[in-house]
Amino acid sequence: MQNIPIRVLLVDDDEDDYILTRDWFGEFQVTGCELEWVDNFQAAREAIALSKHDIYLVDYRLGEHNGLELLREALNKGYLAPIILLTGLGDRDIDIEAMKAGAADYLEKSQLNAPLLERSIRYAIERKQTQQKISEQAALLDVATDAIFVRDLDNKILFWNKAAERLYDCLANHAIGKQTSDIWQEKSLLKLQEALKALVTNGSWEGELTQITKSGKNITVESRWTLVHDFNKKSQSILVVNTDITQKKLLEAQFLRAQRLESIGTLASGIAHDLNNVLAPILMTAQLLETQLHDERSKRLLPILITNAKRGANLVKQVLSFTRGIEGDRTLMQLKHLIREIEQVVKETFPKSIEVNTLLPQNLWTVSGDATQLHQVIMNLCVNARDAMPDGGTLRITAENFLIDENYVRMNLDARVGSYIVITVADTGIGIPQEILDRIFEPFFTTKELGKGTGLGLSTVLGIVKSHGGFINVSSEVSRGSQFQVYLPAQESRETIDREEVELPKGNGELILVVDDEDSIRDITKISLESHNYQAITACDGIEAIALYAEYRDKISLVLTDMAMPSMDGLTTIRTLKKINPAVKIIAVSGLASTDKINAANDIGIKAFLSKPFTAKQLLQTISTVSMN
Repeated sequence: MQNIPIRVLLVDDDEDDYILTRDWFGEFQVTGCELEWVDNFQAAREAIALSKHDIYLVDYRLGEHNGLELLREALNKGYLAPIILLTGLGDRDIDIEAMKAGAADYLEKSQLNAPLLERSIRYAIERKQTQQKISEQAALLDVATDAIFVRDLDNKILFWNKAAERLYDCLANHAIGKQTSDIWQEKSLLKLQEALKALVTNGSWEGELTQITKSGKNITVESRWTLVHDFNKKSQSILVVNTDITQKKLLEAQFLRAQRLESIGTLASGIAHDLNNVLAPILMTAQLLETQLHDERSKRLLPILITNAKRGANLVKQVLSFTRGIEGDRTLMQLKHLIREIEQVVKETFPKSIEVNTLLPQNLWTVSGDATQLHQVIMNLCVNARDAMPDGGTLRITAENFLIDENYVRMNLDARVGSYIVITVADTGIGIPQEILDRIFEPFFTTKELGKGTGLGLSTVLGIVKSHGGFINVSSEVSRGSQFQVYLPAQESRETIDREEVELPKGNGELILVVDDEDSIRDITKISLESHNYQAITACDGIEAIALYAEYRDKISLVLTDMAMPSMDGLTTIRTLKKINPAVKIIAVSGLASTDKINAANDIGIKAFLSKPFTAKQLLQTISTVSMN
């Protein structure tokens, strides 16, 4: 056996049987065993309760009691040391009853001898050790974080660990014996069939499964299957280890969506830059002609040209908003005033079948933002909500203060720890199908009928919100409605009141250097300046601009330069001009007025920034402001 003595307790009311058993232990040298003896049921019960013996030899007949009673009582109370039942005569019914009750073995006294006794003790101890090892392994499975279970080939569950209980909200005693379909549903039955086919062929399978639990929870698991034999007396079973990767998949989807939007944004930025270069001279030329041509035909046609050029420019600005490129005038503002204005417009213009509800707290924090852009965000979401409720419904607009902690940040890639204001626009409309929900912010993607939507509304909303340092969460259910939550960083300062713009005077003959690689933009900018009492000279790139500035340095009062040019870009041109004259006044111009570019230009000392396409009024106002500083 082992070096540690095996403590054996004999329970027998016949002292002669005890002496015989003791002699067998001594005569045949059953090594490593220490024998003790009690002669009645009550003494045996007390000895077993102390749990200090490794094995019990229990006689079937114990006065008015019997060994089976003692066996059942010991097992019910959790005393796990093996019990061997001793019978005087070979009674098959008693033997069967003993094994059913949980006896480790049963022996007939008439056939008992030392070798048989030793073999039985060895067998009982080894069986007990095996059972203990299995129990320890089962305990290890219960502390595992993965859901581990065994099912037969008919999908009946045979084993179910604690992690499986947590993942599927189903206790082991309810799961074991049930079909897997009673606990969850597979979203893709085809994938399940392919997995079973691979399992039979290879003996194992790995892959991702999407499931819906009985409580309605959608989960994604990384599943590993292994074909096993002889589990729970089944010829073949399947060991399944499921790792819950639901949160991981959500974060991956957010990350991939962000990457896709970034790629689309880069493409859209390039297109927008080229369109700005096309629209700028059209708009400025039309405005210039409007002041010079006074015949009836020109008065009728030029406003049409100007209006449509501005419409094109606004579409480009929407694309640039999506790419985080428009940085408007920011002031501290109270959003509840803005929402009240929108509520009034909505109630007056939306169909009467749509009920509008707003909820705004008195202590709402302020935000630093562009009122026009944020108005566009909320109004756009409201219009989309209206379109989603053609037969009427409820539109709900709310705002609330919200503190984001690190746990929330871990679940949302766009969030940052801090104070936010959450604006919620919710409807009871047709909803958005899950398969297109992650595409709704892509520019030019629309679910509306042809001619009823440009596909730029939500991409513009996203761009504006991101440019304000915020993010958007969307939830939707088909036929139940949609909810858009806009998170904007909150400020602690009070709101400020916007000052009205002041009209600026014309020029006084100042010489301005215009630098742009687009001929049409250079020409129309020069004409516009000269039409308003300025002088202008032009350069097609940074190299020519530096040469002209070196030549006319004392006469040039201001430089107007594009940021994106071949040979030498705007930033390099500005730095070089600053080296020639640190006091030079410079206005930067770009079709992609991104925050990064504005910050970089500000860092090297530009006085103002103009976004293409700009009107003659915007150009003159900016020049006048810079000239006065």
